[in-house]
Amino acid sequence: MKRFWCAFFMFWPILAFYLCWIAPEMNWWFPSNGPTGMKAASPIGARIDDLFYMILYITTATFVGTQIALGYVLFKGAAMTDEGNEEKVWYSHGSHSLEVIWTIVPACILLFIALYQMDVVKEVRVKTAFPEATKQGTVILAEVTARQFEWRIRYPGIGPDGKQLPYSPQPQPTDIYTVNELVCPTNIPVTIILQSGDVQHAFFLPELRVKQDAVPGLDIPVWFQASKSGEYTLLCAELCGWGHYKMKAKLVARPEAEHLAYLQELARRQNYDGVPEAPAEVAKGE
Repeated sequence: MKRFWCAFFMFWPILAFYLCWIAPEMNWWFPSNGPTGMKAASPIGARIDDLFYMILYITTATFVGTQIALGYVLFKGAAMTDEGNEEKVWYSHGSHSLEVIWTIVPACILLFIALYQMDVVKEVRVKTAFPEATKQGTVILAEVTARQFEWRIRYPGIGPDGKQLPYSPQPQPTDIYTVNELVCPTNIPVTIILQSGDVQHAFFLPELRVKQDAVPGLDIPVWFQASKSGEYTLLCAELCGWGHYKMKAKLVARPEAEHLAYLQELARRQNYDGVPEAPAEVAKGE
């Protein structure tokens, strides 16, 4: 019976390892409904994935090692207590050397992980480490304001030359507004200014591996780069009230020319006053 319970307790870690092993085929690892499948849809997202896998390999090796040791101890103990076995049981009150080893080794592993991920965290969080292109004011894509329970988006307007104007912290008459649909150019690092209109929210682009809390009273710059055209999920990842589940929007990535054409059309529709434009002959007084 003792061997049965040993096998019973060892069955569950083996099952867990097997389920994790087949997880890539089950699409359990990362979001898989975007244009890039389970692969990150941004360059910085790919580096974040590498960090995830590195930590996964370390924890997997630790899990397998500890489970093998546990299984050995369980079966060895069961064998030593079988009837007719007169082998003297060995009791231990601990080992100072062993305690030091399994304290120092995990500490070194955690220190390695902390140092290894600093460059990626710096590029995501530290403004001075943002891509050089995002440090220019003209590259600020939009101001995104989270509120219960939607995303309000303010784009800089279109100038006389047909190009997007520089971002202004204060609303301008030429600004373009939309709700729950953020459009960006592909393969260009862009920045949004993230705000909250009421409580704390979280701007989350799972396919791009971008997540940043929106804190009331703060203007937070967030940069990202969509590597492929298509539609991506935009969620609120902070429980912000009874309608939190409704804060699902989308990020639409388009080539730069199509993105500019979209803003021009959005500005035209927003400024349309309902009066049809006069034909060219009438406008000239003919």
